[in-house]
Amino acid sequence: MLEVSDEVRAEIGDEEAERLLAGDGSPGSYDCTSCRTPGDSEREQTSTVLFVGDETAVLAFAHAGCIPSQVVAVPEADLQGAVRSITGDSPASAGDAPQSVPGGQAVLGITSGLILINGDLHPALVVEPTAPIARPGTTGPGDDFLPLLIEQGFIPMTDTEEVPQALSGWSILLAAGQLHSVLQPGQVAWWQAHRPLSVTDGWRAAVNKTQRVLVYAAPVGTIGQQPREDLLRDALDKAARNGKLVAASMPLAGTPGA
Repeated sequence: MLEVSDEVRAEIGDEEAERLLAGDGSPGSYDCTSCRTPGDSEREQTSTVLFVGDETAVLAFAHAGCIPSQVVAVPEADLQGAVRSITGDSPASAGDAPQSVPGGQAVLGITSGLILINGDLHPALVVEPTAPIARPGTTGPGDDFLPLLIEQGFIPMTDTEEVPQALSGWSILLAAGQLHSVLQPGQVAWWQAHRPLSVTDGWRAAVNKTQRVLVYAAPVGTIGQQPREDLLRDALDKAARNGKLVAASMPLAGTPGA
């Protein structure tokens, strides 16, 4: 019950594809690379998902209901992180995961949570730097974090009851049920976890349903560390009212619209 798409077949070759379809080398029992719950390729439709980097390729398996069989191009560093995650060589981080931004002025803290909009739960990421972000090439004390993101296509949010617009070319890399990076156009990592970031079962269930993640960003000191999702929502609401929140909707890497 294994599904091998034409693009996966083109990458791995007809011989390997036929071997998989014949059951030789099929995974049998596996953990879905998307939702991380158990699957069985002998009892349910299973997708082959090929993660391809500059030098490394990893064949993974997923419930066909989670994601279709496809090739996902990812930065080599992200793929190496995914390999370590899948093989258990790298422990997952918890809470937010800082990532250095160009120039070393600050790190980006990123936190996952569920946002309720019009009665529906949406998987979300909230990004906040640890210091003001200067425009590249300048040395002034100003904070250009939001203007820089608006130039990239993020939309200022005045009402968190609205679903942010889709941002073309950007996507979220979720592999082995963990968050690895936020990718810019060209599959370049805008934010990359030092170690794969764990997300809750509820967050994974929501992203498997929507196939999109809402990404909110605010200047340093706007959101802070919030211990509960209701407090996180309150902080987002306040940031929106004060004109200090931008957002965008992004698909999973390799899904339509990525």
